[in-house]
Amino acid sequence: MPEVERDESSALTSGLTLMIAAACGMIVANLYYAQPLVGPIGRALALPPSLSGLIVTVTQLGYCLGLLLIVPLADLLENRRLIVTLTVLAAAASLMIGLSYHAAPFMLAISGIGLFSVAVQILVPLAAHLAPPAQRGRAVGNVMSGLMFGIMMARPVASLVAELASWRTIFFLSAAVMAATAAMLYRVLPQRRPQTHHHYGSLLLSMAHLLAHTRVLQRRAFYHACLFGAFSLFWTVSPLLLAQHFGLSQGGIALFALVGVAGAISAPIAGRVADRGWTRIATLVAMAIVALAFAVTWFAPDSIFVFVLGLVGVAIDFGVTANLVLGQRALFILPPENRARLNGLYMAIFFLGGAAGSAIGGWAYARGGWAMASVAGCAAPVIAFLVCLTERRN
Repeated sequence: MPEVERDESSALTSGLTLMIAAACGMIVANLYYAQPLVGPIGRALALPPSLSGLIVTVTQLGYCLGLLLIVPLADLLENRRLIVTLTVLAAAASLMIGLSYHAAPFMLAISGIGLFSVAVQILVPLAAHLAPPAQRGRAVGNVMSGLMFGIMMARPVASLVAELASWRTIFFLSAAVMAATAAMLYRVLPQRRPQTHHHYGSLLLSMAHLLAHTRVLQRRAFYHACLFGAFSLFWTVSPLLLAQHFGLSQGGIALFALVGVAGAISAPIAGRVADRGWTRIATLVAMAIVALAFAVTWFAPDSIFVFVLGLVGVAIDFGVTANLVLGQRALFILPPENRARLNGLYMAIFFLGGAAGSAIGGWAYARGGWAMASVAGCAAPVIAFLVCLTERRN
């Protein structure tokens, strides 16, 4: 007899929302701890500079693989058990990173961090499922504010911990935090047994069908691939610019990155806007904010450029976070039996856009400095804006 999806649509209290948001932030931070520490990690593992970038690439590939292969399991298996299991495995992977003294085990463990951190992309649809339909956007926005806070805090925290102790310390701390998070989630999350007639193989094959026939997914994934590409470009290039042209140390860059945390406030705002039916206009506004933020730097004098760049970082994070929540709200009003797979596809596609943005940003900066990189960063949201204008009103 097939399992029946339990009706928990009124189970999302404010306390549970806060705990899910905190868990999302702590889990997703694992993806970003290594980014500002590539230099010291590469030296410790005797990696040549030309290969040190693989540290970030392998993490990203692990995450994309998890989005495509693990997240769909949320439409098949009991959600609480799946989330807790992945969080425990993330704790083990973090511990293995801290204990690694050779490249091979380190790369295996860092790919595991990417793979198991997809627990957050099961938590977010679960929160949407638990919320009443009229408040679903608000719930997603509140949870995503925690997730974005984790993303934005991870880099400066990792840099500061490495400056005070060593790069290994942040991963030992993460292992302890993941173990505590798993225990907390086991206690507070309700069970959710999805209703499905799929087996795992057919579930994976159904993702191709969903991508080919779900117009909302196609559009929202494209929009956010453009915006997340601009986001990744900015946070890849700006540390290089600050270090090479303004002489900031790793600690100074960490403090600069803290400014971006303010952008997380857009998540709950976007959720409330979406609940009022203003998704399309809010999407266009978010895209315009990101494009204009890059354009502002073209007119900033050198004397206040770092200050302006900080404000630009806040604006970019604000627009990108808002668009992410708007996209998820649009997907989460679709049939619940497809929710985890839709979210996995959405995240995988725009995460690839982010990887492309980092690569393009590094190449453009090497060729033409900030001027060329910022043009590329501005172009991505402009393209998304123009495509969004073709979207038919409901």
